[in-house]
Amino acid sequence: MLAAGCAVGPNYAQPEPEMPDRWHQDLARGLAEGQAPLQTWWTTLDDPLLDSLVERAVAGNLDLKQAVARVDEARARRGIARGEWFPTLGSLSSYSREKISEEAFPIPGIGGNAQNRYTAGLDASWEIDLFGRIRRSTESADASLEAIVEDYRDTLVLLLSEVGQAYVDMRTFQQRIDYARSNVRTQRGSLRLTSDRNAAGLVSDLDVRQAELNLATTEAFIPSLQIGLTVAINRLGVLLGQHPTALRAELETPTPIPSPPSEILVGLPTELLRQRPDLRSAERQLAAQTAQIGVAKADLYPRLALLGTFAFDALDAAKLFTGDAGAFSFGPAVRWNLFDGGRIRSNVKAQESLTEQALLGYEQTVLLALEEVEDAFVAYVQENERRDMLQRSVTAADAAVKLVNTLYRTGLTDFQNVLDTERSLFQQQDQLAQSEGEVTQNLIQIYRALGGGWSP
Repeated sequence: MLAAGCAVGPNYAQPEPEMPDRWHQDLARGLAEGQAPLQTWWTTLDDPLLDSLVERAVAGNLDLKQAVARVDEARARRGIARGEWFPTLGSLSSYSREKISEEAFPIPGIGGNAQNRYTAGLDASWEIDLFGRIRRSTESADASLEAIVEDYRDTLVLLLSEVGQAYVDMRTFQQRIDYARSNVRTQRGSLRLTSDRNAAGLVSDLDVRQAELNLATTEAFIPSLQIGLTVAINRLGVLLGQHPTALRAELETPTPIPSPPSEILVGLPTELLRQRPDLRSAERQLAAQTAQIGVAKADLYPRLALLGTFAFDALDAAKLFTGDAGAFSFGPAVRWNLFDGGRIRSNVKAQESLTEQALLGYEQTVLLALEEVEDAFVAYVQENERRDMLQRSVTAADAAVKLVNTLYRTGLTDFQNVLDTERSLFQQQDQLAQSEGEVTQNLIQIYRALGGGWSP
């Protein structure tokens, strides 16, 4: 029993990767240190429809349901591993009609006579875990289950970010389409103006043709935007576990692109180890693999099992359950691989190598997580700056269009200036819509990189 407390193989110690004290990217322009609302980050965008889509995605997404099924599978496999702690009890029963060779056994009453034989009873076996094979196997199964649970949480994090990004994509395309249609209306007015002035002999046919070209170019831009809008709506339908077009009627009415709050709270780098499910999963996978070294090393030592059988054995069915028909056996059994051509030791080395790989994989996952957060921070800050510049350029371009049209009507400028300012306005408005969407997308990426979408 003292030996049963021994478990070969290394005892797992959770690694402590070196983490920076603070983020390298300066927390400026809307970013501040503090407790981030990671569990329900989407509510910071203050969009009730997005809140509803997130709720329905959690309930209906098929990838998430597959992740739940994998958790159930891992839980069942842990039950298999834990089952080895307990004795195995089985029943046995048989009937046979036998005839022993008279030539082989020329003894009266034994050879040559056919007879019935009835057997019924129980047999049991119980492996005594002397060197921790079962214990390490159970440790590995427990850690594997915990890793699968973290994989489910990681799937949830990715799902919620994809829903948010698809929603912002959709609203961005709607805004770009609205800008394009507004410019089409403006350019149609310019075409009518040039046509009227051409009819009055004030301008040449060239102005009319240029106005037609400008209008057709802008109109041709809209179908490609409609494709992007349809793709985003279809993506949202699938993310919610529905047919691609199921949400079309609900989402086709344009609304503004969700805007981030004025200040975004972010935590410290050390909180990533606690918050990000992929890091937690990688650490649990390392724990599971470390335990496998002990499972492999246990094969180098003897296995002790307690075996027992109790049965009734009789030649006459009527006497099967009588006292004289009882039979039993009980005793220990030891099995020890004395020579196997080095297979066990090679397996130990293989498990040690896999553990080293798991450790390196964990460290790499930590570095990638830090990289994702830093990249998301700088993208968010810089895109905010770009959006503000584009807002100023749109304001200036809009004023320029109004001014140049007035000058053209009075004959103080040529139509080329009208064309240039109208094209510039459309380009700046389209870039502004994309930048507004990108700012919110970068915010979602920050929350995704921080592991937002669930709570430890």
